[in-house]
Amino acid sequence: MNKQNTLDILQKVRAGEVTPEDALMKLCTKPFEDLGYAKPDHHRELRQGIPEVIYGAGKTPEQITGIVNAMTERGQRLVLITRLLPDAAEAVGKNIPALQYHETARIGTVGEFPKPDGIGKIVVATGGTSDMPVAEEAAVTAEALGNDVVRLYDVGVAGLHRLLSRLDVIMSAQVIIAVAGMEGALASVVGGLADCPVIGVPTSVGYGASFNGVSALLTMLNSCASGVSVVNIDNGFGAGYLASIINHQTIS
Repeated sequence: MNKQNTLDILQKVRAGEVTPEDALMKLCTKPFEDLGYAKPDHHRELRQGIPEVIYGAGKTPEQITGIVNAMTERGQRLVLITRLLPDAAEAVGKNIPALQYHETARIGTVGEFPKPDGIGKIVVATGGTSDMPVAEEAAVTAEALGNDVVRLYDVGVAGLHRLLSRLDVIMSAQVIIAVAGMEGALASVVGGLADCPVIGVPTSVGYGASFNGVSALLTMLNSCASGVSVVNIDNGFGAGYLASIINHQTIS
């Protein structure tokens, strides 16, 4: 159930098309469904504006299929499955033909992507090509949540001229997601150029002393550029989700 569904019910009560008792029953319907192995939160969109997302890692294809079916049967228009491995995606796709698999992002989607309705553009920038899986997770998540996304890949500080050649893109963004491994300097550099919020995403890309992303994480956390926030290592989904919230904020 989402806000529009709830508003429709209330308007039908006002018009006399639905009794208050029937409306109350619909609104009080159990906000989650107990599948035994999972409890899909059907009122997540009503509370937070964004429906629940399935974390695919660690779940069997059968469990994922069951959760997707429960969500779509209750009217969820787009189901997002993150960290979905290719073998699992193939198995789920046999039971749910509508599944679309975004292999680089390791995301599966069921349903139509909404038209972008955010304030502006979300720019997803990476330090290198190796950061693309995390960046694509952020980009596809943001697109699934109704945002216009611009990809700016392989513009790391080892060749700063590559980033500087796209200043027009940087300066026109509403939110920027800076995805980088190694030492993670990209977030600070972008933060020093942009006039919008920058979300740093440290990745586990790098040699031994990068400590699987800890080096990039600490660099981003210690950024001297104002306006830089940081999500966890390899958390492209969290960055895309947060960027979408920022891009849909309006002054009421």
